[in-house]
Order: sequence, then C-alpha cells, then structure tokens
Amino acid sequence: MSDLPLIDWLVIIGYFALTLGVAWWVSRKASQSSADYFLASRDSGWFLIGASLFASNIGAEHLVGLAGAGAGSGFAVAHYEIWASMILLLLGWLFVPFYLRSGVYTMPEFLERRYGPSARWYLAVISIIAYVLTKISVTIVAGALVFETLFGGGFWVGAIAIVALTGAYTVLGGLKAVLYTDMLQMFVFIAGGLAVTVVGLNALGGWDALRTTVGSEYFNIWKPSNHSSYPWTGIVFGAPLLGIWYWCTDQFIVQRVLSAPDVRNARLGCIFAGYLKLLPMFLFVLPGVIAAALAAQGKLTLSRADAALPTLMTSLLPDGLRGLVLAGLLAALMSSLSSMFNSCSTLLTWDIYRKLRPQASERQLVWFGQIATGFLVLCGFAWIPFMKNISEQLFQYLQAVQAYIAPPIAAVFLLGVMWPRANTAGAMTALLTGVVLGAARLVMEFNKDALTGPLHTYATMNFLHFAIAMFVVCTALLILVSLATTPPSREQIAGLTFNSDAGRAAQVVEAGAHGPSVVLGSLGVVAGVVAIWLLFRG
Repeated sequence: MSDLPLIDWLVIIGYFALTLGVAWWVSRKASQSSADYFLASRDSGWFLIGASLFASNIGAEHLVGLAGAGAGSGFAVAHYEIWASMILLLLGWLFVPFYLRSGVYTMPEFLERRYGPSARWYLAVISIIAYVLTKISVTIVAGALVFETLFGGGFWVGAIAIVALTGAYTVLGGLKAVLYTDMLQMFVFIAGGLAVTVVGLNALGGWDALRTTVGSEYFNIWKPSNHSSYPWTGIVFGAPLLGIWYWCTDQFIVQRVLSAPDVRNARLGCIFAGYLKLLPMFLFVLPGVIAAALAAQGKLTLSRADAALPTLMTSLLPDGLRGLVLAGLLAALMSSLSSMFNSCSTLLTWDIYRKLRPQASERQLVWFGQIATGFLVLCGFAWIPFMKNISEQLFQYLQAVQAYIAPPIAAVFLLGVMWPRANTAGAMTALLTGVVLGAARLVMEFNKDALTGPLHTYATMNFLHFAIAMFVVCTALLILVSLATTPPSREQIAGLTFNSDAGRAAQVVEAGAHGPSVVLGSLGVVAGVVAIWLLFRG
C-alpha cells in the first residue's frame, strides 16, 4: 500500500471524508427518538430502502468470498445471489404487509406477537449467536485478508485494524445515517465492480478468451446432484430456505424494510433491491473467474482463491480508479460491521435488556448496547480459528453455518403468516428441534474423521441437502404439535396471518401496493432470473 501513488491516497481520503460527512449531516437532522434511531422515523422512500438492502448485504463475504468462490469453481456460487432476487419479492409480497401492520421494531418482537414470549427469546438469542458465527467473524476475517493483501501486514494485524477503524465509522445518526451512507456506497460498489470487470476482461483478451481459458464447466451454474458444493437439488430446494431466513426474517435486513412509511414503498424497495442483486454475479463472481484465468495464463499470481479480488484490483487498475475501488472496498467492510452493530444493538436493547429492565432510561439502553456489542466482537475474534474446520472458502463457510440455523426459523415464519392454526407449542417444538439438529451437525462436522456409518453421513452430507431435511422435519413437527394442542388465541393471529379475517383486511387496505409499477417491476425481476438460469448452462 505504501507504493500507491498520491492520487490514490487522495481519492481514498476524500471518499472516507465524504462518507463521514454524509453520516454527520444525517445525524444533525435526526431527532434521536427511539423510532428515529432504530427505524429512521419510518419515513424512508423505496430508493433508499432498496439501495440499503443491497449495500448492507454487500459486505465482506461478497467482496472477498464471492470472487474467491468464482476463482475456485466458477459461476455456480452466483445461485445464492440470483435466488436473493426471488426471495426479496417474497419479502415484499408476503411478509411486508404483516410486518408493517404489526408496528414492531424487531423480528423477535413479531414472533412474540404471533407465538408468545418464548419464541421472542429464542429468536433474539439465536440471532445474536448467528451474528457471532457468521456476520461478525466473517467480516473480521475478510477485512484481515484485504489488509494482508493490500497493506502487506499479518492476518491478525489486519483483523485488529479493521475493527479499530470501524470505530471511526460509527453510525452517528442510527439507522437513518446507515441508510444514506449505504446509498452512497451502492454507487461505488457498482462503479468499482464494473471497472474491475472491464479492465480484467481487457487484460485477458475478451469474453471468448475467458471461456477458452477456464473452460465451459466454469460457465455452467447447474451442477449434478452429487456435486460437493453446488448440487442442483440443493440449489433449487435448499438455497431458498437460507434466503428466506436471511432476507425475510433476519433483523439485519428486515430493519430497513420496517423503516418504510407504507407497504408500497417497502415493496418497491424490495423490487429495486431484487434488480440490484442480479449484479453481483458480474460485479464480484466474474472478476474472480477473470483472476483465475489470468493466473492460468501466467499474468497474475494468486496466493489463494479468496485473494482474487484484492489482487486483481492492485495489479490491473490505473492510478486514481484503484484508489476509489480500494476506498469502496475498505468502507464496505467497515460499514457492514457498523450496520451489523446497529442491528445487534437493536436486538440486545429492544428484545433482551428492555424486557429485563422495562424502566431503564435512554442513557442506560445506549450504554448496554455499546458494552454488549463490544463483547460480541470479542466472541467473533475467538471463533475465527475454528472457521477453517468448516470450509476454507469464506462464502462457502457462511452458507454452511446458515444452513444449520435457517430451516426452523424459516418454517416458523412461513407457517406463522400463512397458517392461522400454528401455535406456540408447535413453533417452540420446531425451533428447539432445529437447535438440537443444527448443533449436532456442527459438533459432528468438527469430528467427522472419527465417525462412521450414519453419523458420518449426517456430518458430511451437503449442507444444502441437510437444510432441506431439517426444514421438512421442523415443518412436520410444527404442524403435528400445533394440531395436537390448543389453537392460538385471537390476539395471536389477528392481522398477523394471511388467512385470518384481519389479515385479509390488511391486504385490502393496502390495495394501492398492487399498482402497475409494483406488478411489472416484480415480473421484470423474475424475467431477469430466468434469463440468467438459461444463459449460464455451460
């Protein structure tokens, strides 16, 4: 990094100054009430929501992990991004009306309305654990890899640096500041990704040269059912389950939708984000494939797959443009942590501390959130050495751990809004069974070499296939136990389920959210997804 020309340094400093300036400007306008701090006053427009959904999601695992997976095995990893576009439509069309009608601040709070306090406690605790096992630790590792590649320092020096620098990128104005800085970063992500792709293809000799160098298998996103990482059966039936958990029930994402003033803006925001999620295949996966091709031609040296994007940027981009892309890369890593800390603080404050201390002052609530978030960062550091036992590729690791968490939560939310008969007993049976099955899989995977027979199969079966089986088991238990026990009260389903009288009324009241722009926009997303599925078949 010391070899960067002055213009790159000036661009990096200028970009950080602009981002911090936007955050400061927004924070000055914020009233700092709870609704303003946690949900941006519930008056965010669709463009702001869609941009934030995209930018908050584009974190460490994308900037480093997607390109690394592309360099290692081709375009198949893009399935997760493509499915995200479809799942965002599910969020907008199915879940949004009930989330906004309930007036909740968090997803655990919604589960409490639908199932009771026990469900709220479960989701709050499991979400925090998931943040440690996935988002916090993955972001720290990716940041360390970027620092190690760009600055030449050691891995742990980079890990500590990324967390320390995040302190300088504090969310000054709560969610509203996050939304505006996310919108700014969206443009940088797109411009930077396009620049890397265009320059890389030019250095390689064009699209035909890319196909010739890496082979048609890299371009075939449909793999056989026995493929170790991307079996088509797991992609079609398992990947959507992970997507439902992440895009439709995770506080980190849904908090942006909850800031909408009405269903129309929330739904249009989901549609806009759906279009944006078609881009990472070309902005991040494609550069990874290009890096692999350049390495095969001897024009580039890759120390490991996950270093594909940073290496490509430092080797090929011209002065000035390199500084802008590097600034966007570093800012994305830190903003991802900041956004995550904001969501963590909301969960910890609203669903745990506030429940235990209902009379706590605003100062006490903020203090508790800060201390607890610091503790979560330390937990993320402690978990990093164990990540390599699950998958050496960052993005694969993230999807694998999510497969052990997502299925029971997806089942409880889906049936919760679609089936009024689902009750507390059924939901808790499904959730607790999911904890046992997921924890057993995680422990066995660490010790898979010592296992034989069915236990070895359980520990080594593809994580997407495991997610499917786990979802089927949890759904069946939820249905059977619900039918065998007392039906939910009227308060637990009024306005919170699709088939209840109040739920149908909510759909009618929000009829304005079914306008031509919403319908045609949704059909356009579906058409884009189908086109990519058909074009990338080898």
